[in-house]
Amino acid sequence: MNIRGGLLCVVTPLLALSALAGVILAAPPGALGGTTQAVPTVVTPAQPADGSFAGAILAANALDGPTQDVPTVVSPAQPADRSLAGDKVCTSCHDESETKPILSIYKTRHGVKADERSPGCQSCHGASVAHVKNIGGSGEHRASPDIVFGLHSKTEAQVQSGACLQCHDNGKRMLWQGSQHQSRDIPCAACHTVHVAADPVLTKATQPDVCFTCHKTQRSQIHLFSTHPLLAGKMGCSDCHNPHGSTAPKLLVRDSVTETCTICHAEKRGPFLWEHEPVTEDCTICHTPHGSTNPTLLKTRVPFLCQECHSGDHGAQVNSGANLQSGALTTVNGINPLPNASARIQLVGRGCLNCHVLVHGSNHPAGAKFQR
Repeated sequence: MNIRGGLLCVVTPLLALSALAGVILAAPPGALGGTTQAVPTVVTPAQPADGSFAGAILAANALDGPTQDVPTVVSPAQPADRSLAGDKVCTSCHDESETKPILSIYKTRHGVKADERSPGCQSCHGASVAHVKNIGGSGEHRASPDIVFGLHSKTEAQVQSGACLQCHDNGKRMLWQGSQHQSRDIPCAACHTVHVAADPVLTKATQPDVCFTCHKTQRSQIHLFSTHPLLAGKMGCSDCHNPHGSTAPKLLVRDSVTETCTICHAEKRGPFLWEHEPVTEDCTICHTPHGSTNPTLLKTRVPFLCQECHSGDHGAQVNSGANLQSGALTTVNGINPLPNASARIQLVGRGCLNCHVLVHGSNHPAGAKFQR
């Protein structure tokens, strides 16, 4: 007998056993006669196609007495029902009569059932069996869903945000873990409103109001004389800050204050032939970003802002008790007659920017003093 003939002799009986196993397992209890006995159920991975050698071996082992040492593979938990039929369990009660919008979610990306990525009610709130069947509740106070969203919800902030991060865990949200908002137990739902056609925090015109719910100081600053155009709706807080986490201070969208500011103020970026140190170091040395009572968001009026660093410019004296405006001047060399003295810095240094027009930097060969 050659090798091919030997294989046929082995495989043919096994295939017969495979077919017999299919008949026995498919027959209802008692259909084959005799006393009905419990047939062990084996959960296995997907079986090979019928007629294969491996399939015949598995079928033969299933008939060979009690099953022993057979690895059991447990299938994963069923995914949440994201269909309209699954949502109907919730929307049959939570309809347009609710004080908060519910059905408006179908006007958002979360409600587009044609997109297989979009969730259903159970995807975010859990199966909530106790809520549906009112287990442990009463007629007036129904048991809560598995996950209830909101800043003042009894559900932990980490659990709430975890439901969102099942899908939204990439892009600008990659640094959420360890960020200021996450470490202070601020859940996503504290800022985002999902069940509305337009989430206010995603629109520049309404975004600041959401942020100012907590950031009261910044709310007052944007109403000052000089400010960024937040009230006009031309920019939002997220143009400068990433609320989901950042490697920069103050949750800035770039790695430093200067890099963030020069996203819009590109003409101040440089590099320049003559650099002004505060510009390259930190814009907030001179400016306050949210609002100021001084022009161009300056922290202090000129010349006092400039004199915080430049206190001895132009060789001019500063008025003091020994150097009165109406008399002779006291200097290190003695008495200096008034006509020989230079003008006071308080008199001629009141408009530094009248001469130093390129205070952010100059590329002119003679621009060391930022005058051209």
